[in-house]
Amino acid sequence: MAGGIKRLAKETAVYGLSSILGRFLNWCFVFLYINVLKSTSEYGIVTNLYAFMALLLIILTYGLETGFFRFANDKNCKDPMTVYTTGLISLATTSTLFFVLVAIFLKPLSSALGYPDGEACVMMLSIIIAIDAFTSLPFAFLRYKQKALRFAALKLLSIAINIALNLFFFLVCPAIYKNNPDAVSWFFNPDRLVEYIFISNLISSAVTLVMLLPELTGIKYRFDLSLWKRMLRYSFPLLILGVAGIMNQTFDKMFYPTLASGRPDFMGELGVYGAAYKVAIVMVMFTQAFRFAYEPFIFAKNREESLDKSKETYASAMKYFIIFSLFIFLAVMFYIDIVKLVMPAEYFKGVKIVPVVMAGEIFFGVFYNLSLWYKLTDRTQWGAWFSLGGFVITAAINIDFVPQYGYMACAWGAFFCYLAMMLSSYFIGQHYFPIKYDLKGIAAYSAIAVAAYAAAVYVPIENEVASYAFRTLLLVLFVLYAFKRDMHVSMADIRKILHR
Repeated sequence: MAGGIKRLAKETAVYGLSSILGRFLNWCFVFLYINVLKSTSEYGIVTNLYAFMALLLIILTYGLETGFFRFANDKNCKDPMTVYTTGLISLATTSTLFFVLVAIFLKPLSSALGYPDGEACVMMLSIIIAIDAFTSLPFAFLRYKQKALRFAALKLLSIAINIALNLFFFLVCPAIYKNNPDAVSWFFNPDRLVEYIFISNLISSAVTLVMLLPELTGIKYRFDLSLWKRMLRYSFPLLILGVAGIMNQTFDKMFYPTLASGRPDFMGELGVYGAAYKVAIVMVMFTQAFRFAYEPFIFAKNREESLDKSKETYASAMKYFIIFSLFIFLAVMFYIDIVKLVMPAEYFKGVKIVPVVMAGEIFFGVFYNLSLWYKLTDRTQWGAWFSLGGFVITAAINIDFVPQYGYMACAWGAFFCYLAMMLSSYFIGQHYFPIKYDLKGIAAYSAIAVAAYAAAVYVPIENEVASYAFRTLLLVLFVLYAFKRDMHVSMADIRKILHR
């Protein structure tokens, strides 16, 4: 048992590395794009189209990745490769159909999206989506075969290619064009920089597809119609859950151009909002890292320990998650002005959404932490209900308030969506799977974090160095309180650490 858990932890770390690194580099690219693109409206286009991409990837994979794991590991499954090839043929068919339909209706589709001159971007995006949807199953197959290192290597290769191409198109090519335009003008146009974001992504996805050929060739393809129908029946609820979940994250970015069409510079606003939202992704990265480790952790604890003991462990995990989340929140907000050093001035106004979005992400992280109750009690339908309820809140707030308040309504929509999901999961979960969380301790940490944030914002300190020193002191005091209260470190130990 111990060896299995160690292997599980190791593979979780390997799988998590590629995902978290990808998110981090995507975060870094934001600052490259907003400094090189000519207007906030251009980054608004990127924000809008990639929001649609996130939704379409969920739809075009339609839960088949999880369905593959379910049926390939079924005790009655005689041939896992039939499950794999059935899924591959299904995804290949739907991905190809999607690509063909976009190609046929490219012009009206681009106009409907608001980009009559952006047909090239829409076409490239459709190819990227088709490739990524199809390759989701070969990557799942690598996980099924426990080839974690190959999985991570391919993901990291794709990331490396994307990085290299972005640096080439956004830094190298403009420099060459400035001094010797004839050298690159045959393939590079400085007036169409947005397209090179999609070109970079397309090439990296295509290379990944080629590198996955060993998982796609040398096998006997067989399509089992009966198995396929059972896989779809199993996966369909996951599709609904996935769509509801991703819509909570992307509804505002997808429909902002429509909802804010009466505002003077709605695409520019979307660009500002998209860039500022990315600043808050630090919290998303922490939540993502936590999610990779937490689910195998809770199921392992459920097997290894008594119910009462495992519940104590879950309660402790919740508290430590909130402590670290609040620390990240304070660290980002105390030094948020440093981010402005790498942002063009026209994006500064969007920074005001960061604390709202980060608070919402904390709620979402707590919601995920709470999700153990319906996973351990086989009541996963509740997850779908919570996500659907959150989507209703998100849509209602955006539809009602975006026309008047712009992207601030989007930020508050995410805040109240995740707050409602968190609270509803907690109260219903306490009925089905009661856990004694340290609510007093959590409330104390939250109150201290709010007080520290308010002090940093509202205490007038004109000297910049003194202001940063004051904020650093507040952050240190928060950490010291955590060490003393819950990290089982005495003040004498803290003094020894500081002395060293």
